[in-house]
Amino acid sequence: MGQRAISQLRPLDFAIALVIGNIIAHPLSDAKLGLKGSIITTIVLVILYLGGIFIILKWPWFRRLMTPAPITVVQNGEIISKGLKKARISIDLLLEELRKKKIEDVKKVALAMWEADGKFSIFLDPKYESLTPSSIQLETQPFDFPKTIIKEGKINSKELKLIQKSEEWVISSLKNLYQTEVKNVLFATLDSQDNLKVFLYK
Repeated sequence: MGQRAISQLRPLDFAIALVIGNIIAHPLSDAKLGLKGSIITTIVLVILYLGGIFIILKWPWFRRLMTPAPITVVQNGEIISKGLKKARISIDLLLEELRKKKIEDVKKVALAMWEADGKFSIFLDPKYESLTPSSIQLETQPFDFPKTIIKEGKINSKELKLIQKSEEWVISSLKNLYQTEVKNVLFATLDSQDNLKVFLYK
């Protein structure tokens, strides 16, 4: 079926899930078999599985055996047909993934690799990369993730304590800025600059 069929599961995870499901299914379908043997077998398999994970972390050669290396499917704007066959994917799937990344031309891709978890890693040629503030040496403000202070008409007291604001301040701000009450607010956030953004029920 190829790696696409098992999505993000590693082959080892997929195999263990199938085996455990099969072991448990038999006694459930036949009452005479009993659960004792299945439970013991499942416990042994889980222990072996955890041991396998430890070995994967401890010894790189075993990790390479259980987790396949990424497969190159596009290099320097050229589609590698051997890579597609090895990964068992079609050109249509490759183009679909490129469209998801808003890449309309394969020639713009410097490198695309099919990872072991069934996902693509795509790198554009530097000349087609989008400009960033660092590219033009533009100074930016530090990252600021706004706090959720109201959700579904209820004030989040814990977040207010973290940002040292009171419920009275929230109620007053809603009244002055939006002429509304807390119960009418679906979602509201507040950033470090005290910018209050409110989404009302509609």
